[in-house]
Amino acid sequence: MARLTSRRLLAGLAAALALSLALTACGDDDGGSGGSATTSPAGGKITVFAAASLTDAFGQLGDQFEAAHPGVTVEFNFAASSALREQILGGAPADVFASANESNMTQVVDPGHAYDPKTFATNILEIATPPDNPGNVTGLADFAKSALLIGLCAEEVPCGEFGREALANAGVTPSIDTNEPDVRSLLTKVENGDLDAGIVYHTDVLAAGDAVQGIEIPDEDNVVATYPIAALSHSVQAELAAAFVEYVLSDQGQQVLGTFGFQPA
Repeated sequence: MARLTSRRLLAGLAAALALSLALTACGDDDGGSGGSATTSPAGGKITVFAAASLTDAFGQLGDQFEAAHPGVTVEFNFAASSALREQILGGAPADVFASANESNMTQVVDPGHAYDPKTFATNILEIATPPDNPGNVTGLADFAKSALLIGLCAEEVPCGEFGREALANAGVTPSIDTNEPDVRSLLTKVENGDLDAGIVYHTDVLAAGDAVQGIEIPDEDNVVATYPIAALSHSVQAELAAAFVEYVLSDQGQQVLGTFGFQPA
């Protein structure tokens, strides 16, 4: 009888050990492969500082990330990358930074405010006019015409820097009537008919739909914008911030970005 009881005890211990190992294995399995996002971190809230040109794409990415991570909230601050950089360097509470150019990201990384940035997308420039194109704009050369109302992003903003670079590539000295604080502000003025033309991103023209007419810029004059993303070192939700960055880089994230006209890194 004692021997039988001992055997039952040993069998019970073995079963308990097997269950423990199985649970540990399940906990270690991230359930994904091939670029998929990892397991859901605990609930919480993160704030993502993102370039204005990412407004629509990141809005959808945020919704999908929340759906995949129950209990998580993603809040966004969309503005010019240069403005976001200054806010971060000034100590603004943020968890992730997604920039429309590399120089603004570098200025955040160098003082130790961000971790290991990754390029997640590229973009190109495009001319936007009101739908009926009242200024009969056909290309960059028309930006030199003082009779037209011409807008660019401010010089310190990535779309302003790139727009001026494209004009220089085409040998055009622009007659600028307004310098807007970010690309969405410029796009809105074109949509409202306040400007005859502006230089925005291809993705912004797509986002505006029938509200603007897009005019392609030749490859030899165009500029490719490179978008990096990084978790911020002062984030109080480090695990969640890293998970969002990984989601943007994942197959799911790249698919969303592609639907909004962004090109892969």
